[in-house]
Amino acid sequence: MRHAFGLVLGLLLTPALLYGAAWGFVQAGRSFDALEGAVTDPRRIYGSFALLAAAGLVVGVIVVARWASPLVSLVPALALIALSAYFLADPAAALDLPGRVPPGGALDTGLQALLGSGVDALLGFALLVPAWAPGRWGGRDESDDAAWQERAAGAHGRRRAEGPSGV
Repeated sequence: MRHAFGLVLGLLLTPALLYGAAWGFVQAGRSFDALEGAVTDPRRIYGSFALLAAAGLVVGVIVVARWASPLVSLVPALALIALSAYFLADPAAALDLPGRVPPGGALDTGLQALLGSGVDALLGFALLVPAWAPGRWGGRDESDDAAWQERAAGAHGRRRAEGPSGV
């Protein structure tokens, strides 16, 4: 059941991650003038950075979450790596893909820029690494969780008894 949920979550996160990063990238690019070194639209740049930070946070949680099925990171990883490989094999056809799915406009430009600059490949390989961890494929063992909680409680109790200086 955990892997079925992970598969569905991975399928939902893939377009959310792609579109969120692409939209944030485009909005950030529109909100500053690189030649003058000045922010031209502070509200837009704050919003775009917030969206990019949210996308980064989602990637970070997927990478480190012990509870998550490895499929949560494997599905978007394989999609991004496949898209990047397709770009390397046939750049024109790969860059045409965003124009075939809604919505269009500036979002297509962002998707193309992330693909052409290698950011999609970077995200794909970063999301692929957690899927290799053998502990993520097996179910959670409650005895491991109990042992971890006991060690954490013991360490916390020792620190409290020792005082802030550790002595």
